[in-house]
Amino acid sequence: MKEMERYSRQISIPEIGKDGQQKLRDAKVLIIGAGGLGSPVALYLTSAGVGTIGLTDYDCVSESNLNRQVLYEEKDLGQLKVKAAAARLKGLNSDVCINIYAEKISCNNIAQISNIISCYDIVVDACDNMEARYLASDITERLSIPYIYGAIEGFCGYVSVFNDATCFRRLRDLWPQEEPHTVEAVPAIGTCAGVIGALQANEAIKLICGFGEKLSGKLMTVDLCRMEFNVIGL
Repeated sequence: MKEMERYSRQISIPEIGKDGQQKLRDAKVLIIGAGGLGSPVALYLTSAGVGTIGLTDYDCVSESNLNRQVLYEEKDLGQLKVKAAAARLKGLNSDVCINIYAEKISCNNIAQISNIISCYDIVVDACDNMEARYLASDITERLSIPYIYGAIEGFCGYVSVFNDATCFRRLRDLWPQEEPHTVEAVPAIGTCAGVIGALQANEAIKLICGFGEKLSGKLMTVDLCRMEFNVIGL
């Protein structure tokens, strides 16, 4: 009864209903990165009642994070992001299982990351560097796990779905050439992270419940400065 009350607004949507809510409860979603994109993804999936959510991030909360990483407050400064995020998410929905991994995705721990990813049904890419994106994408491709891509820069953002059984495309089809490693922070406004993260969470819910037209084999581009939303076939 408590669950019916909590999720009544989305259960009343025909595309979700009671069956879809059960699918959400049974689902396991891994979010790689608990920053600007990972924050809204985690908040919306936790609110929707996804049963198990994994968070991977090795960084600590800094003051420069607070303008766009809406999971965190000033009291969290200096804490590991995954620990602060887990506390916030459990406070939002105590029925959701939150697994945290304070791990950096790199060539040095591929086996460990592969083991983590293999425990989940869907992986949401909320990374902030291309090395992690390529590694996570390659692992999910090998394991045939859907991979929801998202990226932002300034007022612009991108969303796509790879490795989906309905249209098997991969990140390397979009970005074939690996970019050189950079330590420079990408400029971004918080609202753009919120929009792209919400779109990624929405794609995850559609994949879990099995409804709607997904961004499989497509790239959505968003320009919030010009208010332009476009979908391009890959």
